[in-house]
Amino acid sequence: MTLYRKIIPQIARDILRTLCSSEAIEVDESKMNEAELDLAAVMVAHQNVEEKISQEAAETITRLKMPKERFLQMKQKFAEKYNVKVGDDSMEYLVNQILEALFASKNIEEIFAPDPDLRKIIKLCMDKSLKISSEIEQEAKSRLKNLKEGTVEWDIEYPRMVAQIKRQKGL
Repeated sequence: MTLYRKIIPQIARDILRTLCSSEAIEVDESKMNEAELDLAAVMVAHQNVEEKISQEAAETITRLKMPKERFLQMKQKFAEKYNVKVGDDSMEYLVNQILEALFASKNIEEIFAPDPDLRKIIKLCMDKSLKISSEIEQEAKSRLKNLKEGTVEWDIEYPRMVAQIKRQKGL
């Protein structure tokens, strides 16, 4: 799961508007912006921790002269240290964090829907917004179709192409 900082406010807005329109929650219109900020803060905090974990894992691998293939294993070890989920489990973890933020927020007037329904709506909103990252990856791969995945050229050009596409899309 790749969460871009630029789309976090959009995701928070989409989650709240969808929950309100489905009558799962009630938010006073005057407090809507603050409620969006509550949800966005959860996503930003999660992203900050993930970046810190990745940085520590990369530094540890470099310092111990370990092969790059051990990065994910090292990242998982640091995630356990910070008591967060990364990789495939990060979406479910983040959905749970957002759900907790809904209940903790003083800007949410009332919550009517049960937790499973709230989780489902939150996940659908996030999936819709996060498909951007898979679209970027697919576009980068299509632009680099003349290179074979796993080659040195691919390892150099793929991250550069992804960065270029992100810039073009304003991410």
